[in-house]
Amino acid sequence: MKKVFFLKTCDTCKRILKEHDFSGFDLHDIKSTAITEAELEELHQLAGSYEALFSRRAQNYKKLGLKDVELSEADIKNYILSDYTFLKRPVIVDGPVIFIGNEKKNLEALAVHLAP
Repeated sequence: MKKVFFLKTCDTCKRILKEHDFSGFDLHDIKSTAITEAELEELHQLAGSYEALFSRRAQNYKKLGLKDVELSEADIKNYILSDYTFLKRPVIVDGPVIFIGNEKKNLEALAVHLAP
């Protein structure tokens, strides 16, 4: 799979999409087309956990009081499937390699990976 899961209204996602050449990648706006359970399972296999894919910055994270709750992997999976904001973004998959989120270290590794 060569896919980028992003939010088209997110300035950080837009910047990352402009900075790199993603020709040949399927661009998947998670707001207009929800992530499927099969796609999430594939991301889970690459990431090693749902926790790695879960955004604790989502507005609903605080709104629902989730910071005070012990979440299981099943809970996290269900939250990601129920609301696109719970998926950390962007998620970039290039075959067996996955890059999750926009942390500096992650973006530097992405740049090295995509370099010609």
